[in-house]
Amino acid sequence: MKVNVDNLPLLFLEYSDYLEGDIVDDFFKTYGINFSAGHWCAGGFADRFCSSYQEEPLDESAVGQINRVAQAGIRGVELNNEMFLDKNLQISDAKIREVKDALSSNNLTPTNMNTNIWTRAYYKMGGITNPDPGRRKQALEYCLQTVELGKLLDCPSVQLWPGSDGWDYHFEVNYGKQLDWFIDGCVEIARKAHSLGLKFGTEAKQKEPREGNMILNTTAKAALVAKTVNETVGSTVMGVVIDYGHEQMVGNQPADSLYLLKRMGVPIANFHINSAKYNSNDEDRVTGTDDIWRLAEFCYAAIDTDYQGWFGEDQFTYRMEPVKAMSLSKELFANAMKKALKIYAVKDKLECAQATGDAGNVIDVVKRILN
Repeated sequence: MKVNVDNLPLLFLEYSDYLEGDIVDDFFKTYGINFSAGHWCAGGFADRFCSSYQEEPLDESAVGQINRVAQAGIRGVELNNEMFLDKNLQISDAKIREVKDALSSNNLTPTNMNTNIWTRAYYKMGGITNPDPGRRKQALEYCLQTVELGKLLDCPSVQLWPGSDGWDYHFEVNYGKQLDWFIDGCVEIARKAHSLGLKFGTEAKQKEPREGNMILNTTAKAALVAKTVNETVGSTVMGVVIDYGHEQMVGNQPADSLYLLKRMGVPIANFHINSAKYNSNDEDRVTGTDDIWRLAEFCYAAIDTDYQGWFGEDQFTYRMEPVKAMSLSKELFANAMKKALKIYAVKDKLECAQATGDAGNVIDVVKRILN
């Protein structure tokens, strides 16, 4: 981001009112805030209770989803490797051209390439931790192929969310062996990404689709994996993707996780933003619709730790029109970030209050900004 003594006063001048409409884009430009959305945010949504929440079918093609991201006034889009594969799971040059043309015509920047390995029954027992060594090897090759796609689409980063890796029952897996397999796989992916000039990150989540635990159930465990991989490779090539809702699920304080990663020397590869509740499933609701103090503190931590990447919507707004939902997330996130910047403008006062150890003094500093 771009925060300095010259632009902070603008918070009380040009941006003093509620941010809405075109001024949101001006605000993002002024403070160097990069905002994107996963292409899936623009889709039709289904769950185990309802096979489709759209009474009138949407254009679910890659181009249709990209067009709707642009309609929401968002300038970056996260992609998914399966957008570019043929029926044999091989890279399709025609699909690459089609998506590149859609990105260009909509003036959209590709921000991240995600690896979708969890929707295939073939990998229901795991991806790069599959107990079958043959399938484990194939899963790794699939992940390495995704790194190549990231390079072909000019993405700055590639991501592995290990949705199928984990367990559902006690005694189901050997935890140590499974963790070794995961680290070994990440070492190979990180090396490949590094050779192509891409960032690589993995994303923690407590559960779902695994119901016992996913292999990386907390950001701290993901950070340990990344640090171990970096030590093995001999360079800082792997980071962590923080999903705001996943932090909520496990009861983490999202801001705390940012400082933890900075202290450990583990980079943040990407952010996913949304809303969720403690100990829930992954709700992925519109950003900024729950505890604004928590969200503003998270935004403050991103400023204070000098995050320079993208903030990407990751939401499944089942009963809301997707363009409207994406637009609302962008707007509410901008206003939460404005509150964080206003607090950052009085950072000295905040730190003096924190030094007293008295929460009442801290609340006095931030209360008028947050309410």
